[in-house]
Amino acid sequence: MKKIFGRKPVLEAINSDVDIEVIYLAYGQHGEIINQIYAAAKSHGIKITQISKEKFDKLFQGQNTQGVAAIIRNYKFYDIDELIEQSKKSKYPLLLLLDSIQDTHNLGAIIRTAECAGVDGLIITTNNTAPINETVEKSSAGALLHAKISKVQNLNRTIQLLKDEGFWIVGSYLSEKSKYYTEIDYKLPIALVVGNEEKGIHKLVADNCDFLIKIPMKGKINSLNVSVAAGILLFEIIKKRES
Repeated sequence: MKKIFGRKPVLEAINSDVDIEVIYLAYGQHGEIINQIYAAAKSHGIKITQISKEKFDKLFQGQNTQGVAAIIRNYKFYDIDELIEQSKKSKYPLLLLLDSIQDTHNLGAIIRTAECAGVDGLIITTNNTAPINETVEKSSAGALLHAKISKVQNLNRTIQLLKDEGFWIVGSYLSEKSKYYTEIDYKLPIALVVGNEEKGIHKLVADNCDFLIKIPMKGKINSLNVSVAAGILLFEIIKKRES
């Protein structure tokens, strides 16, 4: 079973109708958010159990819980065909493909950014991708509960499927052939690909993209954290689509 830690993530889980089995509170928790958790749990018929701080700390040792933890069932992944079909309800569908993101904090941050940007869904790989766990949930600040995520075996085959469904594949890739990210027309069904923290997207994935884009670097370091880069690119897409 999966756990969610922290006051706001737990409250967000309750209000998002996540299937929560039980919420644990360490004795002595007070405040507005705690009151909201009690009220929301009561309205959703979710059991809250208060336990001593010692027992609580033993159960959730090493986690940043803020005295609150929820036990839920495993995250539900979407079938890729279902994700594509649902994305087509948008005027300009936008999917985010993650090529071997291995850091759980980065994965959570990307999910949070994608949700804020209104991305229709995320696609991750079965292998070489960080697991959806408590750290991802915490880093996403509750966004995981709203995110539609599909897990696929082969990203290149998925890219071909997306092309067949009318998507244009845009890859974040540092090369001489890449255009600056501000030069692309994003008023199209777009699948944006961002890659591994150290190696970026795989060359074969890059070769299968319709467009390759890059963010200009003005400093002495020539790369950004992948979650930061994803945010810059996603909100540029929003900006271009609204202009």
